Amino acid sequence: EMEETYLINHPGVRKKILAGGTGPLPHFPPGTKLVFHFQTLLDDFERTVVDDSRLAGRPAEIFVGKMFKMEVWETLLMSMRVGEVAEFWCDAMHTGLYPIVSKGMRLIAQGKDPLEGQKHMCGMGNLFHYHSTGFPELDELMKTPQPLIFIMELVGDPMSYHRESWMMEKDEKLRTVPLLHMQGNALVKQRKFREAASRYKEAVLLLKTVQSREMPGDIDYINLGRMIIPLELNYCQCMLELEEYYEVIEHTDELLHKHKDCVKGYYKRAKAHAAVWNEKEARRDFNMVASLDVTLASLVGRELRALSERMKEKYWEEKEAYWNIHFVSCWLGRFLHVDLS
Repeated sequence: EMEETYLINHPGVRKKILAGGTGPLPHFPPGTKLVFHFQTLLDDFERTVVDDSRLAGRPAEIFVGKMFKMEVWETLLMSMRVGEVAEFWCDAMHTGLYPIVSKGMRLIAQGKDPLEGQKHMCGMGNLFHYHSTGFPELDELMKTPQPLIFIMELVGDPMSYHRESWMMEKDEKLRTVPLLHMQGNALVKQRKFREAASRYKEAVLLLKTVQSREMPGDIDYINLGRMIIPLELNYCQCMLELEEYYEVIEHTDELLHKHKDCVKGYYKRAKAHAAVWNEKEARRDFNMVASLDVTLASLVGRELRALSERMKEKYWEEKEAYWNIHFVSCWLGRFLHVDLS
């Protein structure tokens, strides 16, 4: 008899237990490594299999509280007992990032870099290269987000894998970075800038933590610094979209202090200064962009003209506001004066 249960408080998820696990429902503190096998099926008549971790030859694993990009998986796994096999139906609202997760896992299983083919591009360039994952069935899922079925088995004693996050090895931290980067980019495509920014920020913090244990000036230290740049720029782009201009200025100040030739850094800082009426600083940064990259001269010309226009408008608005106040106070003064006599 198939026991049908509903995941409490989790909209868009249904659960069936296929085989009961043992013992009570475990408590998984943050940092616990969950090890599991999974099958992903389409919710179609054939229940077409998309992925099967057993074919990859080893179980998948995630760390509780590490904001794995398929957030719903953490919820599913936390509802299971060790050894339990369960089938979960998940609404499209939970499965949007699955093609990217799957692509990353497939490349790792093939012994490749999960960011294959995107290494030589800056962050915003990457956005335009997610239209194909290189796997036709995943591209199909990208085009039409849809419910998916996950059959999961919680393997072994997860507590035996318990490791605090500060003990995550250097390479493990570095493996997380491209995944966070991909998540951030996918969220930007969905215009979820706040969520995207938190992914970029987490990736930057991971890199800074690793970097803090290297000797300044060492090749690893320098390379880690370079890896931080596109993530910081993407973070700043999200902050520009969210109109958090002072946050952008603060981050670009720090970035440009270390990387004095970062054209995009000057451009984003210029946009932020322009937005908060710092005309002198905006002009200085825009001119810096043009002098560092001559191909951007016409773009900078347009930006500077737009800035002049905005400053003029602001000047006349303020003047008008001043005269309105001045006029009203004169009129009030006369009016009150007449009244009192």
